Formats: sequence, C-alpha cells, structure tokens
Amino acid sequence: MSMRLFHAPASPYVRKVMVLLHETGQTDAVEILPTVVSPMDAGPTLPALNPLGKLPTLERADGPALYDSRVICRYLDDLAGGRLSPSGPRLWDMLTLEATADGIMDAAILMVYENRLRPAEKAMDSIVEAQWAKIVRALDVLDGRWLGHLAGPLDLGQIAVGCALGYLDFRHPGRDWRRGRPGLTEWMARFSERPSMQATPPPEA
Repeated sequence: MSMRLFHAPASPYVRKVMVLLHETGQTDAVEILPTVVSPMDAGPTLPALNPLGKLPTLERADGPALYDSRVICRYLDDLAGGRLSPSGPRLWDMLTLEATADGIMDAAILMVYENRLRPAEKAMDSIVEAQWAKIVRALDVLDGRWLGHLAGPLDLGQIAVGCALGYLDFRHPGRDWRRGRPGLTEWMARFSERPSMQATPPPEA
C-alpha cells in the first residue's frame, strides 16, 4: 500500500478520516497502523513523521506525511475526485462548519485531559465548565444556523459534525447534548445510520 494511517479508534479526528475513507471507497488503499499516544508521550515512531506527535497522521509514498484531520481529509477527498469538498460559496460554509465541529472536539478532549492528566487535587472544575460552555454555544449554532447545510449533500463539514457529536456521546454522555436541540438530534439520528458511521464506532468507554 502507498499510504499508512496512524490510528487510534477513540480519536474523533481519526474517525473523521475513517468515515471519509468509507464514504469514498478508499478503505483498501490505506494501511491502518494502531498507535498509542498521549499528550505526555508521542511514542518512538510518530514524531519522526509528525513533529507534533498527534493523530491522525497519514504517511505517503510520494511526499511528506500529512497531519491534521482537515488536511488529511481534503487530500483523500481530492484523490477520490473531490465530491465531498463543494465549490463556490458553499465551500466557505463547509469549512466554517468543519472548524466548528473540530472546535467541539478540541474542547471535549480538553475536558477529558483535565480530569485524567491532572492530579485530582489540582483539577479545575472551572476549566472543564469553560470548555463545556464553548461546546454549548457551538451546539446551539449547529441547531440553528447550520441545519439547512446539514440537510444538504454530504460534505466534509457534515462528517466532522457527526464525529464531534459521536465523541460527546462517547466521552460525555451525562451532559446530554441533545436536550433542547430537536433539529440537531434528528439529524444525528439519521447520520448515525450511515454505513460509514456504523463501521467506525469508538471503543466502549
């Protein structure tokens, strides 16, 4: 194979790439390399390809490794003909939607890190709640401003939103992001039934 994906099933960013691979029929073109990293230890191999030591990272035969899920998804979509990256004004909407979804993932992961990486006596509830406040604002915008776009043709922004909401279910189920957001709840119920989402669930918590 000409491409290798450094992969961890719990990462919502990795899941974005995997959903795209399924949606574009490229699962057989990429070798999946199970990889264990943490903010404290990137392991012995990954930093040589990605100086940030983060997942996902895509190793190519014809160029330097690619990293950041947005970069990797655009690259793989381009290989497949670019049908998940719209042109014209919708492109800017898609990129903003994807950035919003990635911001939800960023904040949700920071909440996990605050509770897991700090000693219990040093963990700060105020940091956790500040991150959740960001997520709440983003969810409200998704349920209002973006429902029309989410109902349109599949694109990278929708994939990102689906993976972000799936991560909230995985790591923060008690927060009940669906409460008061019927439109987004209905959309996620439909999107979760896509074969690409069914094929890429995070591991059981």
